[in-house]
Amino acid sequence: QLQASGGGLVQAGGSLRLSCAASGRIVGRYGMAWFRQAPGKERVFVAAITWSDSTTYYASSVKGRFSISRDNAENTVYLQMNSLKPEDTAVYYCAADSLIHSRNYYESRVYAYWGQGTLVTVSS
Repeated sequence: QLQASGGGLVQAGGSLRLSCAASGRIVGRYGMAWFRQAPGKERVFVAAITWSDSTTYYASSVKGRFSISRDNAENTVYLQMNSLKPEDTAVYYCAADSLIHSRNYYESRVYAYWGQGTLVTVSS
């Protein structure tokens, strides 16, 4: 019910935009987020956006470089990634849940729905 796309190979300093299309039950009233998992590492929070007022949250490692947004009419959430660094290399996953709020948005365990992941590779 979540389809992530937009990953690819980019040079350091470049940009990519990831998309996550939601379908079925996941519309409108779901908080959405992006997580990423680098090889050999745990999945970590990247960015989130609430459904009610589109409040955004970011990991400190991406703040100022990445921007999350949503188009409720298109049931799609985006992650604009600028000034990419080699350490941004990872599989990026989109996630959704109806109970996301300011105290739990960064916890992967609270998200009920996950996309299949899209690989982002940043070369130096």
